[in-house]
Amino acid sequence: MSNDLLKGKRGIIFGALDDKSIAWAVAEKCHQQGAQLTLTNAPVALRFGKINELAEKLNTIVIPADATSLEDITNLYEESIKHLCGKIDFILHSIGMSLNVRKGKEYTNVNHEWMKKTFDISAISFHKIMQVAYNQDVMNDWGSIVALSYMASQRTFPEYNEMAESKALLESFARSFGFHFGQKNHVRVNTVSQSPTMTTAGSGVKGFDSFYDYADKVSPLGNADAQSCADYCVTLFSDLTRMVTMQNLFHDGGFSMMGMNADALR
Repeated sequence: MSNDLLKGKRGIIFGALDDKSIAWAVAEKCHQQGAQLTLTNAPVALRFGKINELAEKLNTIVIPADATSLEDITNLYEESIKHLCGKIDFILHSIGMSLNVRKGKEYTNVNHEWMKKTFDISAISFHKIMQVAYNQDVMNDWGSIVALSYMASQRTFPEYNEMAESKALLESFARSFGFHFGQKNHVRVNTVSQSPTMTTAGSGVKGFDSFYDYADKVSPLGNADAQSCADYCVTLFSDLTRMVTMQNLFHDGGFSMMGMNADALR
């Protein structure tokens, strides 16, 4: 159902890979609500993802960009503004990758060079995306920037490895840049701490299935899925949340507020 919440708005979606990714769902929902979009992902991801199928469905284009490259980000913004015929109203950062997780390295024995790469891809890229947008005046007044996070930024989930620190850094960037962007032209910056979600990236974390089931039992509303997360992101991109900024917003069925639920012990 469309209420045209984003009618007339222009956005950029980082990180859509396939129909299991949250960014894919967000792009579809934004389109349904009247937004015009461009899609982007790293060139290496484009080779094995299905983002071109999504672009065809949404009648838009894919602009390859390495989110760790200031040059690529600059080109992305220039091409997006040209394609969309105007400045940007919203951006989604849905990017995360850890070689230590992929290769099964224990937290107490990580490869630190891989850790630096994790931070660059999963968190510092968010700062770079905002820095270029800020300095090149890419965003319209009262725009919105959202990054997807996870509550491991604040609590210990051992198998999540150094991705936990990445999310903590990501949330700190949202608070810090949210101040500067708010003062400049009322652009708001928030992170969404999502439930464990059955995405291609999430399923690569050791023990993910067990934790997904545990969170689903503990949460009074159950786990929030990708579609409901996409709906939430739409509200954050819309004018209904103009005074919400610098927040980490939990979208997890209540899991973050729970102590114990006896159902999880059965």
